Amino acid sequence: MKTLETERLLLRAFDESDLEDLFEYAKSPNVGPNAGWKPHDKKEDTLNIIKMFIQEDDVWAIVNKENNKVVGSIGLHKDHLRSADNVKMLGYVLSEDYWGRGFVTEAARAAIRYAFEEMGIELLSVNHYSFNQKSKRIIEKCGFYYEGTLRHSTKIYDGSVYDLVCYSMTRQEYQKQYVLEV
Repeated sequence: MKTLETERLLLRAFDESDLEDLFEYAKSPNVGPNAGWKPHDKKEDTLNIIKMFIQEDDVWAIVNKENNKVVGSIGLHKDHLRSADNVKMLGYVLSEDYWGRGFVTEAARAAIRYAFEEMGIELLSVNHYSFNQKSKRIIEKCGFYYEGTLRHSTKIYDGSVYDLVCYSMTRQEYQKQYVLEV
């Protein structure tokens, strides 16, 4: 994936040298469960995730330019809820040490621009579990439109089942919101 730069962040491909930074936030019990994954118990788990990110080439490391630290990840993934072509799903996670600073919103806006302007997609979706109000706020700030809630739809690593709150943005909606603000 192409490296993207914002005012405070660098979005770049992951490298195995990012192991310590990623493990630092992936082991937190407050991070992974919000996205449906188990907190990492060992660095081997984290290394396997980094290798997957490198192989699939659809996830950026979110790097804080101030300290050159990987503080999260953001990706444009296949949307498994849709069979249409030219559709991607936005996903993200951020170290809790950086919550509340607008980093994910800043990174998401860069990824949204990339998806529509460089990848030429027609629709970008994003979802959150009903309890994840922080993620809901990011999605709203980025201008996504609420589609509905898939009730009792997603079983996570510990067997818990959650509702999935779904949003999307079409190319036309993107152009109306983002192209006019430049």
